[in-house]
Amino acid sequence: MKRSGKITCVVVALLIFAFAAFSFFGLKTYYGDREDIYVKGAGDIRWGIDIQGGVEAIFTPDVTEAEFAAITADDMADAETIINTRLVNENITDSEVYTDNDNKQIIVRFPWQSEETDYDPAAAVAELGETAMVIFRQGSEATGTVLLQGAEDVASADAGYVDNTDYTGYVVSLSLTDVGRTKFATATQENLNGTISIWLDDTLLSAPTVNAVITDGEAIITGMPSVEEATDLAEKINAGSLPFALKIDDTIRVINPTMGERALQVMLTAGIIAFVLICLLMVVKYRLPGVVACIAILGQIAGVIACTSGFFSGVNSFTLTIPGIAGIILSIGMGVDSNVITAERIREELRLNNKTIDGAIDAGFSNAFSAILDGNITNVIVALILMGIFGPYNDVWAKVLWPFMWLYNHTIGYIPGLAIANTITGSIYSFGYTLLIGVIFNFIMGVGASRLMLKGASRFRFLRKPTMYGGVKHG
Repeated sequence: MKRSGKITCVVVALLIFAFAAFSFFGLKTYYGDREDIYVKGAGDIRWGIDIQGGVEAIFTPDVTEAEFAAITADDMADAETIINTRLVNENITDSEVYTDNDNKQIIVRFPWQSEETDYDPAAAVAELGETAMVIFRQGSEATGTVLLQGAEDVASADAGYVDNTDYTGYVVSLSLTDVGRTKFATATQENLNGTISIWLDDTLLSAPTVNAVITDGEAIITGMPSVEEATDLAEKINAGSLPFALKIDDTIRVINPTMGERALQVMLTAGIIAFVLICLLMVVKYRLPGVVACIAILGQIAGVIACTSGFFSGVNSFTLTIPGIAGIILSIGMGVDSNVITAERIREELRLNNKTIDGAIDAGFSNAFSAILDGNITNVIVALILMGIFGPYNDVWAKVLWPFMWLYNHTIGYIPGLAIANTITGSIYSFGYTLLIGVIFNFIMGVGASRLMLKGASRFRFLRKPTMYGGVKHG
């Protein structure tokens, strides 16, 4: 049992160190000019406009004069919503999208991508203006009869991978609406052994031969070269098609970081110094529990970085702003507080109640748990409310909180399903997100991992001294 505890302590500590190393530095290989990223690190975080800068572009409808005059405020609102959705799908929450209905313009501001090196503003905004209309045509030519198209017929799209006798590779699976299912069943029946092509605007995606009547409302787009391109296409389809094509009306403007060019380096240096000082204070005052606390806090920081950088497969980098960094700092402060509470409880059990080391550790964590839980739950609730109110309109928490915001919604003319304040979504949402993730990892590391490591460390004979835990040396 004692040996098992020792091994657990070492394993947990090594896992935290390994997790921290990968979350901070990532895992990449280089072959000539090619870079293959296996695990994203802190360098892949997409920083907000206030830290890294970004671009501003003005879009106008790319249509004829007669069509331009017929565009309504509702059409412009639909276009703004879809652009917002495309930005949110890329986890770009630090963005601003405004509509000028008088001049029929949409002004968009968003930060650079994390991997951007040449800072090409034209490439950064190119995809936002694509109409992304999915069209099914008879035959394989662009002049073929339109069989299905747009959101009326296509309900959703998902990226995936198939491996069967007919095709092996990345695909985009389409789920059709009830109307689309009926149309597709009729189309496949009428074109049996013929061709039905799938287009995105004017670009041919695939042109499969119809081998059977399809009545389940499912279709597959093949030929995707990578999971990234399949995911990108699925997100464009899910975002919806713009009601009209957009063109860049004016010169794209590069936005300089509002906090200055070296703000990130200054904050990073300050953060490292603060962490070292905290660790020294914890170790000097609480000894072994302080060492364990430092490892747990390192794991908490690594967890927040991992959930922000896109460390986990299939998750894009989250846009991190100055308020987001404030959320990380606040959650780390809570992590320090959690470990201090536990260490103080353990010391009290040793000094005041004369318990054994094992008894003091068990009682210390048990007595501290309720206080730590209360603090964590409170901040989780606050973070979720901030994310729901100030988050993207299609965020799950926005939908959960919408029924409770009826008074505020009525006052500002709120539209169900839309964010309350798009202009400050990035700042507040980023703060709520990092606070939520930080609190979750605080609970995991400050309670779970700390307890495993401290109980395991106490199995080592040279560490079984009350003075190592803040207790009084027995004569």
